[in-house]
Amino acid sequence: MGAARLNLGRIAYLGFCTIVFVFLVAPIIVIVPLSFNAEPYFTFTEGMLRLDPDAWSLRWYREIIQSEAWVRSLVNSMFIGVSATVLATVLGTVAALGLASSAIPARRAIMGVIISPMVTPVIIAAAGMFFFYSGLGLGQTYVSIILAHAALGVPFVVVTVTATLAGYDPNFNNAAASLGAGPWTIFRRVQFPLISPGVISGALFAFAVSFDEVVVVLFMAGVEQRTIPRQMWSGIREQISPAILAVATFLVVFAVLLLLTVNWLRRRGEGGA
Repeated sequence: MGAARLNLGRIAYLGFCTIVFVFLVAPIIVIVPLSFNAEPYFTFTEGMLRLDPDAWSLRWYREIIQSEAWVRSLVNSMFIGVSATVLATVLGTVAALGLASSAIPARRAIMGVIISPMVTPVIIAAAGMFFFYSGLGLGQTYVSIILAHAALGVPFVVVTVTATLAGYDPNFNNAAASLGAGPWTIFRRVQFPLISPGVISGALFAFAVSFDEVVVVLFMAGVEQRTIPRQMWSGIREQISPAILAVATFLVVFAVLLLLTVNWLRRRGEGGA
């Protein structure tokens, strides 16, 4: 009787999880087949429902590749994303290493300030950054956007590196120092290899935040600094085209690959620990 109740409870739990998963993912997954629509519609045509080959096409993917605006926005997203990620990773890792030291006073307060961009509404942060960088004469420049995206990415790096450092044994540093290694050598040869899964995970999250950010770009970017999300926003407002669905499909695939990579790094980190 107890085993039957256990199995029934497990089935109910799995069924509930499946319903929640479908509820969350279905609106995202549905755009993938729609991006192959041969017609300029955002709905499934009769031919698509009949699985007619003529109703399916790579038309919108070819349009993206051949469009100068889409290609330029992709290049901008990659350039800004990589630059912001490098800066956020360096600053976030240094901050996490500093906060890991018990000699730092008010560590909790400092941590709260550093991760505040994670909980602050993006529109508030974007407005503040716009006025700040405009006052410095950096409005509508790559530099201001990269710095703004880096500020949004730093908290993710700090959180992941701090979590990794929680399982790091400080005695490794003492042992290396007793053998004559300096601080830089200790970090490069001992500490960084052990915390690298957390650093890379934080860098991936920082890149995802930058690549997906649209509010900051709306405030701070000019025509030349348009990114993929900004171009999608313009396409929705000015000319609705299924090309947006093709770009969205690309972003979904990118997000899935990112999550798989982060999960692999997490498992690798746990195995190393």
